[in-house]
Amino acid sequence: MSQQWTPPPAPSAAVPVGNNLVLAIVASVVSLIFCCLPHGVISLIFATQVNKKAEAGDVAGAMQAAKQAKMFAWISIIVSVIGFVVAIIFGVVGGFLSAIQNH
Repeated sequence: MSQQWTPPPAPSAAVPVGNNLVLAIVASVVSLIFCCLPHGVISLIFATQVNKKAEAGDVAGAMQAAKQAKMFAWISIIVSVIGFVVAIIFGVVGGFLSAIQNH
């Protein structure tokens, strides 16, 4: 008796995982413009890892990298906006105090 050979199943196509690359780029630009700290680069690093991990079949790792990219991007944007608002407040208060002192 001979059995027919059946080929192994083809590897399933990579599960599409959103890499949050656009958000990471926006976070990097915002952090460089408003805060002068390149902490948005961390989100870029995680965002670039997503597709590589998904293609390698590590869907859980790709989802984790996407989650971390999104988290670090939002942290970067929030810290940058807070830094910008604080700088504006100090500028306005400093200008106001300077105007009062000159009178």
